[in-house]
Amino acid sequence: MNSFAIFLRIGFGLVISKVLAIYVGPTGMALVGNLRNFQTSLESFATLGFQNGIVKYTAQFKGDTQQFKKLISTVTITILTSMLLFGIGLFVFKEAITSYLFSSENDFEIIFKAIIFSLPFYGFSLFFTSLINGLEKYKKVVYISIIGNIIGFVFSLFLVLNYNILGALLAMVLAPTANFFVATFFVCKEIKLFQFITLKSFDKLILKNLCSYSAMALFSAIAGPMIYIFLRNHLIDTAGLEEAGYWESITRISTYYMLFVSSLMSMYFLPQLAISSEVETKTIFRNYFKTIVPLFFVGIVLLYFCRNFIISILFTNEFQPVSGLFLWQLLGDFFKVCSWILALNFLAKRQTLAFFVTEIFSYSLLILTGYFMISYFKAKGSVLAHAITYFGYFILLLIVIRKKYKNNTTKLTLN
Repeated sequence: MNSFAIFLRIGFGLVISKVLAIYVGPTGMALVGNLRNFQTSLESFATLGFQNGIVKYTAQFKGDTQQFKKLISTVTITILTSMLLFGIGLFVFKEAITSYLFSSENDFEIIFKAIIFSLPFYGFSLFFTSLINGLEKYKKVVYISIIGNIIGFVFSLFLVLNYNILGALLAMVLAPTANFFVATFFVCKEIKLFQFITLKSFDKLILKNLCSYSAMALFSAIAGPMIYIFLRNHLIDTAGLEEAGYWESITRISTYYMLFVSSLMSMYFLPQLAISSEVETKTIFRNYFKTIVPLFFVGIVLLYFCRNFIISILFTNEFQPVSGLFLWQLLGDFFKVCSWILALNFLAKRQTLAFFVTEIFSYSLLILTGYFMISYFKAKGSVLAHAITYFGYFILLLIVIRKKYKNNTTKLTLN
C-alpha cells in the first residue's frame, strides 16, 4: 500500500513537473525551489519540530490513557500558541521574506497571505498524522497520503494551468492543506480527540521531553532549507535564474525517488528505533543495509542510464543541461540514504549531542563546498557539493556510531 501511495505521488509529481516545465520554464522553477525550501522550514515550525517526539510518545503512551491524554493536550495547546505567534511574525516581516525568496523584481505578497492562512492546517495535519503513525495504524497513514495527494494534484493542476508561476507558488502553499481534513477524519475514528484536550491535562514534563526533539528538528528545519535558499540565490547571482532552475529540476527528480526511502524512515523505522534495545537497533541497521540500500543502488544506476529519457518525459528541451547533473546528484543521494538510518537513531533515542555535532558538520561542509563550487562550476557545483557533503556526513556518522557502541560494550564488560 505504501508503494502504491508513493507511485501515485510520483505519478502526480511527474505530471506537475511537466506542466511546470511548459508553463514556467527553468526561471520559474528556480523560484518554486526557493518556496519549497521555505515551506519545509514552515512545516517544522508549524509543529515546533515535535513530529518525531509525538510518534515516540504516542507509541509509548498508547496503553496509558492518562499519559496519552496529557500528551495530546500538551501538544495541542503548545502548537496553537506557537502558530499564533509565528503567524504574527510572518505578517510583520512578509515584505522582507518575499523579497529574499523571490527577489525584489517579483511581487508575490499574496503568497504570504496564503501561507499565514494555511499555517494552522499544516500544523494540525502533521500532528494528527504523527498520532496515527505512533499508534502504528500504518494503513491509515497511507490512506491520508493517497487521498491528500489526489486532492492536492487536482488543485495544483488547476492553479498552474490558469495562473502560471503564481498558480504554481499558490499550489505549493495551499495543496498540502487537504491533508488536514483527511487526517482529522482518520484520527477522530481512532480516538475521541476533543475529549482528550483539556487545560488541566497540560504537562510541563512532557513538553520538556518534546522540546529535546524540537531543538533537533527545528535546527534542521532552519539550517537546511535556509542554506539551500542561500546557495540558490548565490547561483542566481553568479549564473542566472536558468542555472538555478536546472538545479531545482534535478532536485525535484531526486525528491521523487527518495520518497521510497523517506516514507519508510518516518512510517516504519522511526517507531521501531524509538522502542528498540541496543541489540535490536543493530539488527535494524543490518537489515536496512542488506535490503533497502542495495535496492536503492540498483534503482539509481538504472536512473543514470535512463537520464535523457527521463528529462524528455518530465521537462522540455530547455532542460537538457540537467543531464550533466545526474551523476553527482545520484552519488550524493546514495550516501544520503546510507546516512539516514544512522542519523534517525539519534532522533529516535534523543541523542542530542551526537545529532548536533554531525548536523553542524554536514551543514558547514555543504555551505563551504557549495559556495565555492557554484562560483566555479555553476549548477554542477551545487550537485558536486551535495555528493561531497553526504559522503563526509556518512563517514562521520559511522565513526560516531562505532565509537558509541564500542564504549557501551566496554562498560558492559567492566560491569
